[in-house]
Amino acid sequence: MAKRRKVGNLLGLQVLATLFERPMHPYEIAAEMRGRGKEDDLKIQWGSLYTVVQNLEKHGFIEAGETTREGRRPERTVYRITDAGREETADWLREIVGVPEKEYPRLKAALSVLGVLPPDEVIHLLEQRIDILGSELATTRAGLEDTAKAVPRIFLIETEYSTALQEAEIAWLRGLLEELEAGTLPGMAEWRHYHETGELLFGRPDAQQ
Repeated sequence: MAKRRKVGNLLGLQVLATLFERPMHPYEIAAEMRGRGKEDDLKIQWGSLYTVVQNLEKHGFIEAGETTREGRRPERTVYRITDAGREETADWLREIVGVPEKEYPRLKAALSVLGVLPPDEVIHLLEQRIDILGSELATTRAGLEDTAKAVPRIFLIETEYSTALQEAEIAWLRGLLEELEAGTLPGMAEWRHYHETGELLFGRPDAQQ
C-alpha cells in the first residue's frame, strides 16, 4: 500500500529529481522539465509548480539558497535539495517501482459500460482509436530511434514503457474488434437486440444464446 507522503503530488518527485543535478530556481526547473518532455510522463499543471516547491521547502525536502536577478526581472530564489529530500526521493522511487498500485484508466471505466452504445458504433470508435494510437506509436518510435542515437538508453526507458503499453493496447483492441466484427463476442446477440428493440435480455433464463 502506498505511503501517505507529506508531498504526494508526482510533480514534487520530478522537482526533487531535477534538483538532484544542481540547485535551480523554479523557472529553471520548469524549463529543464519541459526540455525533457516531462509533460509526456505525467499530467503537469505548471501553475502549481511554485506551490509544490513551497510545500517541498515547508517539509524540509529542499531549502532556499541564494537569490538571483537578471536585468529588470524579479528576483528568483535558487533551491537545493536537502539530505531529507534525497532520502524522500529514493524512498518514493523504490515504492513506485517496486510496489504496484491500482490505477483507474479512463478507457477501463468506459469499457465497463460499453453496452450503452450500439455495437456498430463501438466498432467504428475502436477503429478510430486504433488508428490514432497507431499514428502516435509510429511517431513515438521514430522519435525514440532518433534520440537513441545521441542519448543513453537509461534516459529513454520511460518512452519505451509508454510504447510497450501502446503496443499492448492496440493488440488487445484489435482482438476485441475482430470478435465484434465477426459477431463472435459472447452476448453480442443480446446487445444488438437491446439496441434494436429496447428490450433487455441479459440475465433472463430465456436469453438468446
